[in-house]
Amino acid sequence: MQKKYILALDQGTSSSRAVLFNKDQKIIGVEQQEFKQFYPKTGRVEQNPHEIWESQFLTAKTLITKLKINPEEIAGIGITNQRETTIVWDRKTGEPIYNAIVWQDKRTKAFCSELKNGINETYIKEQTGLLLDAYFSATKINWILNNVDGAKENAKKGNLLFGTVDTWLIWKLSGGKLHITDYSNASRTLLFNINTLKWDKNLLDLFNIPKNILPQVKNSCEQYGFTTKELFGAEIPIAGIAGDQQAALFGQQCFSPGEAKNTYGTGCFMLMNTGKNPVKSKSGLLTTIAWGIENKITYALEGSVFMAGAAVKWLRDGIKIIANASDTEQSVKQTENNEGVYFVPAFAGLGAPYWDAEAKGIITGLTQGVTEHHIIRATLESLAYQTKDILDAMAEDSGIDLKELNVDGGASVNDFLMQFQANILDIKVVRPEVVETTAAGAAFLAGLAVGFWSEKELISERKVDKIFIPKISEKERNNLYKGWQTAVKQAMLHE
Repeated sequence: MQKKYILALDQGTSSSRAVLFNKDQKIIGVEQQEFKQFYPKTGRVEQNPHEIWESQFLTAKTLITKLKINPEEIAGIGITNQRETTIVWDRKTGEPIYNAIVWQDKRTKAFCSELKNGINETYIKEQTGLLLDAYFSATKINWILNNVDGAKENAKKGNLLFGTVDTWLIWKLSGGKLHITDYSNASRTLLFNINTLKWDKNLLDLFNIPKNILPQVKNSCEQYGFTTKELFGAEIPIAGIAGDQQAALFGQQCFSPGEAKNTYGTGCFMLMNTGKNPVKSKSGLLTTIAWGIENKITYALEGSVFMAGAAVKWLRDGIKIIANASDTEQSVKQTENNEGVYFVPAFAGLGAPYWDAEAKGIITGLTQGVTEHHIIRATLESLAYQTKDILDAMAEDSGIDLKELNVDGGASVNDFLMQFQANILDIKVVRPEVVETTAAGAAFLAGLAVGFWSEKELISERKVDKIFIPKISEKERNNLYKGWQTAVKQAMLHE
């Protein structure tokens, strides 16, 4: 039977989605289902692994049924997932021994502080590209093994398995035949050496984790095995895996060094392709594996802005000067310029490249001529300035000049913001037609693995919605950015 489709499973933090692509890279259909988050104590975030699986399976099954597609027509499945979220289950029964501990969970913060000393931190940074932080999987695994009755002994005996969400889904899809992950997800665990491309014995000892619970690490683009027939009525090849931010980089077709993407969500996630060598950051950015294809590794630098869409949400829910995020674009049309107003939304301190956890949010430059429209404008501009801060750090760390910025995520539909982003970066900003870039990345990886697309086809077929070209002078750009840097310094003034 002719293969007509690629199915992407996009397992996110709050919902599971299934997205079907045809040969022309067009989306044929999308199904989405939310699932519960649990907050058992302050700083703890958990999910039920069964609900993650069931919601993801149901979206795929519903999509295939609704579109009346014969599962034999699906050439392959690609999987992308919320990263760092940690699941441990029984090898024989397939039962999770504890809830999934979500990437946002902070319960192991004190444990990280205990481990912090110059030697550990330097070793971790050099071998994994990451920081010693509760965000990543290693301390979460350690917590489960130490806090669930009998878990430590069972792990040593080889009765338990660990996986990030991709690993758990593939275990379920394959009927327990495959216990695997890919390079991109492995590189987010704090246990994987991104230089040797192996699980690191010293780190396993540091976090007291037996190696036998870890999945086998594979390429991001490879035919790993098949789904069991009873799930969809056919055995479908499982052929692509990437963590969500790396999948978005691939979906944006940032295949060459210096190409970067920014996802404008609650925060902003920026990744820059740095090619075949890991780049060490001097600015506190993360070095990560973007993907592995045919045993060739592509590395990336990653930085995040804590407050992006969250700052716009504050305008809506906090000071209530907009009803919807989409109102911001109309509002800024009432202004000719920023009237000297800057807003540094440091509600949770400042991340890269400032790293000041004590910084406080600040609005500067207020005069009587300032209206709510200027404050809304300053909020949107803050997203672009924070993006520039990180992209400048990436360019400096890597010695690679940024070629263009590819954008996706909720706020990328705002034309004012995208134009201002191009102005302040002095490069073009490219918004694709398909803003489902995370799902697209998973689909492209699977499609390449099963020969559904060639890399040449992917590049030539790329569909762009709009390109924003810089429109201001260098003098104006420098003055605007200088004003931002002054505002940031003021936000960092604290006792």
